[in-house]
Amino acid sequence: MILHLSDLHFGTEKQECLRAIERFCLENKPEAIVVSGDLTQRARFKQFYACKVFLDGLKTPYIVVPGNHDIPLYNLWNRFLTPFLRYQLFFGKMENVLETKEFYFVGVNSIRRRHHTRGSISLKQIEHVDQLLRNAPRQKSKWVVVHQPFYTEPDDLHGLKDCPALGHLALKVWSQSGLNGLLHGHLHQSAIFDLNQIYDLGRSHPVLDVHAGTATSYRLHHGLPNSFNVIYSNTDIRHYYFSKALQSFVLDERKMNSISNL
Repeated sequence: MILHLSDLHFGTEKQECLRAIERFCLENKPEAIVVSGDLTQRARFKQFYACKVFLDGLKTPYIVVPGNHDIPLYNLWNRFLTPFLRYQLFFGKMENVLETKEFYFVGVNSIRRRHHTRGSISLKQIEHVDQLLRNAPRQKSKWVVVHQPFYTEPDDLHGLKDCPALGHLALKVWSQSGLNGLLHGHLHQSAIFDLNQIYDLGRSHPVLDVHAGTATSYRLHHGLPNSFNVIYSNTDIRHYYFSKALQSFVLDERKMNSISNL
């Protein structure tokens, strides 16, 4: 199983959620953790440090990608000259591959210093990820990790305008190379869509667009609780939300029913 976290927003983190994630990892022992961006609230040194200490303390292999909050917002000099300096100081390269017994993950940096929230995928990135997916072991479930979602429902205008430029082209190419799905954050709400049906990709299997809520931040949207996803090798997705009463993350049975209908 894979633990999919997003939008940790260190600097606005809830200690009770951090402790609950630590307990979840001890009890369930995920084979890897995927964090789909917004590690920090304002890309500050101490926020990256706190995030690094937390993720390392889970003692589980992990892959992270930057979010739009992981480059400076108000310091325009640093934003345009060295936008990823602090991210790279703590987490190294912005695009990595993580391979487990059952999964193959490719991280993609969709953040651009000239845009505040909207993402972008370059032609070079599309080609590079395509080659990685084609060369990945056939028996493994193949996923791309990128901060902004590739699809939102038409009435979600905020999410729609933030979908990465060239995202549709990237999806068409990657789906031909065995892509099983994409993991996102950004909108602080969980959702799952089958892009194979939505965009008529012609694949024989679903190509999932999996959104995660904010796992640890008090910056909650629409009154939704903190949450994360768990992913199994058969592409079964489980949604967990934070229960204040239990002080732990619990399985959302309603989400299970909606996911099974995809």
